[in-house]
Amino acid sequence: MARLPRLTLAGYPHHIIQRGNNRQTVFVTTGDFQTFLDLLGQQARANRVAIHAYVLMDNHFHLLATPQTNEGVPRMMQALGRAYVRYFNDTHLRSGTLWEGRYKSTVVQSERYLLACMAYIDLNPVRAGMVAQAPMYPWSSCGHYTGTRVDKIITAHPLWWALGNTPFAREAAYAALVQAGINPAQQQGLTDATLGGWALGDGEFVAQLQKKTQRRVSKGLAGRPVHPLILHS
Repeated sequence: MARLPRLTLAGYPHHIIQRGNNRQTVFVTTGDFQTFLDLLGQQARANRVAIHAYVLMDNHFHLLATPQTNEGVPRMMQALGRAYVRYFNDTHLRSGTLWEGRYKSTVVQSERYLLACMAYIDLNPVRAGMVAQAPMYPWSSCGHYTGTRVDKIITAHPLWWALGNTPFAREAAYAALVQAGINPAQQQGLTDATLGGWALGDGEFVAQLQKKTQRRVSKGLAGRPVHPLILHS
């Protein structure tokens, strides 16, 4: 069966996952991490994609991004992936593929899942046992949102601005959200939806998305009504 094209729609947040081939390490040195972030910033600007959150792990990375055009995310990811592979292979005296096939992505409903998705991304290093607290990890956007550093790559989503009336209030609210974590159903749902390429939101959201594209946005049988993936807090 032919694989579905990725679901990419302008104006909606996309959760993106890209893994190293056979789970191999894709970031070895501090220079690797920083070079990738520099390239990400360049390609996000060039393709008019707002980066809301990110985390770079040893063998994969996550992004939360909103494109201004339907082509923004795929063009950004293609250019970013190619440029980083060239850098990585030249730097580490290797050749061949680095990424595990195509990146995975899904569209998420902002009001219901955007902040949960940000926390899910920022908690990756904690779940992996790399740090005790998410803001301690240097290669994620968590420090930007909790006030420990300014990250020029980041464009905060309006829902983050709504967390408080002052920078301190927003930073404290987001830190508390990350500290509280997300429940297992949300975590699994975010993972499954992204790896499967199905939209993540309530029934109304999924129905609205379906009107914007001929590509099925929810898992279901061809020719039958699609059923949205709904998570319960």
